Amino acid sequence: MIVEFYGVRGSAPTPGQQTVKYGGNTPCTYIESSKGDTLVLDSGTGIVGLGQRLIKEEKDIYILLTHNHWDHIQGFPFFAPIYQFNRNIHIYVPPTDPPLYEAILKQMEHPFFPVPHDELHANVKIHGLVDHEPTMKLCNFSIATKRLNHPNGGYAYRIENKEGSIGYIVDNELDPPYEKATTWEEWVDFLQGVDIMIHDAQYTQDEMPHKHGWGHSLIEDVVQLAKEARVGTLILFSHDPARSDEQVDELVRNLRKRTYDFRIIAAREGMCLSQP
Repeated sequence: MIVEFYGVRGSAPTPGQQTVKYGGNTPCTYIESSKGDTLVLDSGTGIVGLGQRLIKEEKDIYILLTHNHWDHIQGFPFFAPIYQFNRNIHIYVPPTDPPLYEAILKQMEHPFFPVPHDELHANVKIHGLVDHEPTMKLCNFSIATKRLNHPNGGYAYRIENKEGSIGYIVDNELDPPYEKATTWEEWVDFLQGVDIMIHDAQYTQDEMPHKHGWGHSLIEDVVQLAKEARVGTLILFSHDPARSDEQVDELVRNLRKRTYDFRIIAAREGMCLSQP
């Protein structure tokens, strides 16, 4: 199973000289099995680059959204395959508060975008997910869900097949000031033993007091969760839009000074991981 990162930045796109190494696009991750089964996770601006790759292929496209906040759907109007005739695109959307399963399409209505979604050439189908449904099968992947601790809600995903397992948890606040949708103990159980854990790691200790309740995690908490869940590799994701490449490098260097039983890597656009 291969994991490729097309967008790793949280909240807002941040192009510029200070973000060249890790990238400034908002979330989009691509998963492909050795048998050619694929999943697209989120539709931030990173999906624009992925679209240029996928227009050359003919297979159906499956997109899993974590939630409807703009940085996770804003790349969809510029996703090239939606303008291809006879292209099938399936979008799976979790319940949110308020529920709006078609937000990814509604953003294309006038006056916000020149091409309304009902004029797209592709066959785009929205699939609304519901709480407490059993693990679903999609493209030969087994996918379990868990509710995010994030304003307006959303889902985290545990994705598995015979080749390995991946936890995708963005955006998520492990210790929010509001009532938790998922407790620490439930996260440890949900992520237990995953080969790759991709988790929101947006804030430092100094930043958190000013942003507590915004729906993103303290980096140290994410590392502790990875330790207790006995993951193979921790991918720090959803980098703060104000964080430069040098600052991300420094965070990783400081974390690697300690001894862990797992690898710690900062997600970077263009990074490709093979599992196992």
